[in-house]
Amino acid sequence: MAYTKIHAIKATVDKAIDYICNPEKTDEKMFVSSYACSPETAAYDFKYTLDHCRENSPNKAYHLIQAFAPGEVGFEEAHRIGKELADKLLEGKYSYIVTTHIDKGHVHNHIIFCAADNIEHNKYHDCKQSYYHIRKLSDELCREHNLSVIIPGDQRGRKYKEWQSDQNGSAWKTQIRKDINFCIKSASTYEEFLLLMRAKGYEIKGETFEEGAAKYISFRPLDKERFVRGSAKSLGKEYTKERIRERIERKRERKAVIPKRDYSARRLIDTSDEKFKSSPGLQRWAAIENLKIAAQSYNEVGSLAELEHKIAVKTEAGKSAKQSVVELEHRIKDLAEIIKYAQQYKDNRSYHIGYKKAKNPDAYFRRYESQIILYGGARHMLEQAGINLKGLNVDKLKAEYQELMKQKSELTSTYKKCEKEVQSLNRKLENLNQYLGQTQPDPVQAQQTKNRNHSL
Repeated sequence: MAYTKIHAIKATVDKAIDYICNPEKTDEKMFVSSYACSPETAAYDFKYTLDHCRENSPNKAYHLIQAFAPGEVGFEEAHRIGKELADKLLEGKYSYIVTTHIDKGHVHNHIIFCAADNIEHNKYHDCKQSYYHIRKLSDELCREHNLSVIIPGDQRGRKYKEWQSDQNGSAWKTQIRKDINFCIKSASTYEEFLLLMRAKGYEIKGETFEEGAAKYISFRPLDKERFVRGSAKSLGKEYTKERIRERIERKRERKAVIPKRDYSARRLIDTSDEKFKSSPGLQRWAAIENLKIAAQSYNEVGSLAELEHKIAVKTEAGKSAKQSVVELEHRIKDLAEIIKYAQQYKDNRSYHIGYKKAKNPDAYFRRYESQIILYGGARHMLEQAGINLKGLNVDKLKAEYQELMKQKSELTSTYKKCEKEVQSLNRKLENLNQYLGQTQPDPVQAQQTKNRNHSL
């Protein structure tokens, strides 16, 4: 489990960085990492980027904290998760420092990143949506590292036991909603809906619309003592009798516009439940529905062998596209860092030349200290990366960066589309295997074999 919070730094960036890099808290700076800056010069790096920013916001940097449950994660793994979070969140655009503090009862990461990006010099927008994105990324990383995950914050105000029972599908109000939704989808009229709900074992009252009828429809499951009102306060505004009837009528209108129903996207109805055994009518309805689902799946995919082949092909395509995205992300991150240093080198080179020619180098250095330091750091990093300083072309590097971002966007769309198609195909395969039974032969293949035998 990792708890996250973020706040803006409007001043004293250097003091905040000194605090998170404290040797006593980071095992003599063993757990300190940075990107597109160094802890010693980060304040200068941030100022350089902010000076190029057009937005007039007072925020100079952001301080993100990621805290883990006591005893759940080691220092090295926590630091690795912190760097992964920074990379996923900032996508190689923003300079950052990540440190892991080990002096408390719980391990926690500090991430300080510049408020403006190094490519377009646009400000990071901190809002509820961006915070939810941070929390989502942190939770995904926790799952990948087999750590527990905090209960989603959009469930605030609900008791933990109620949230947990909802997750397990055992909260009876949740089950009533599920049953109502199911019967609405299955019914063609309001009267059919009531029939299906009663077939599921519900006792219903207040369902009529005649004058003097009860204001609310109410449902009582077999194993409960009291009724639950179909009101906005109790079940929600979608479960009043007026809204239920309206949902069924609108569904019928949509059917008239779209005559073909996509049965293959649905799951087979599980008829092993007690309510089906005690209701021949419900059994007959479920059998017809399941036949429609299986038949449409066959019509769309052909044989089981063809379906399994499609799944294998789409899975491999999605896997390859996703791997390509990962590789592109590494290239984009490296290139973004080079662009940042190339721009710094280009902008501050004149100060370096002036320092070399100055009659009073000490006075010149005191006046242009940050520019000279940034030039030296940028030159060192570019030389280390094997960049030819004489042929340095920032515009060309930026064009290459934009092309890589375009490729990443296209490949991301490809693998997400493949994942969605695989999910749909797996649903069809699951339905067909369940309908036919694992021991029964594929009827399409059986017919093909029979035809071949007749031709011999």
